[in-house]
Amino acid sequence: MAIEALIAIAREVPDAVVGAGTVLDERQLRQAIDAGARFGVSPGCTPDLTQAVKASGLPFLPGVQTVSEALKAREQGFSLLKFFPADTAGGTGWLKAVVAPLAGLRFCPTGGIGLSTAPAYLALANVVCVGGSWVAPRDAVAAGDWSRIEHLASQAAALKRS
Repeated sequence: MAIEALIAIAREVPDAVVGAGTVLDERQLRQAIDAGARFGVSPGCTPDLTQAVKASGLPFLPGVQTVSEALKAREQGFSLLKFFPADTAGGTGWLKAVVAPLAGLRFCPTGGIGLSTAPAYLALANVVCVGGSWVAPRDAVAAGDWSRIEHLASQAAALKRS
């Protein structure tokens, strides 16, 4: 988590819906909330993290990779889940296979998704959105190439669910 960036965005762009990820534990959850996060995301979901999230009231996307993990998250009251790492964990094939047995659960796949593969995910009934670091590649951030990041973000924002 880049707390400094989260604080700056929450302060300088008050209308932005700022999220925090990768939240791994209660300490990071508290830091994110204190910094102005309006939602949190994690690559997994432990019992301790679930308890902290529930107590905080912060909207949260727990990460899952298997059907059993998705069922455990559902038992904890989560219906919107992060599917991570989507590309290497079965991608669109996995999501298609679980649409019936995991009816009622919706996913935000992340991990290995890019501008060219995002539309295939967004076409699935159980996918509400996708996440991807392609929008702010490390080399562009390191170089301060904000125009490239702005261009990539515009392309991502233009993606629509089919």
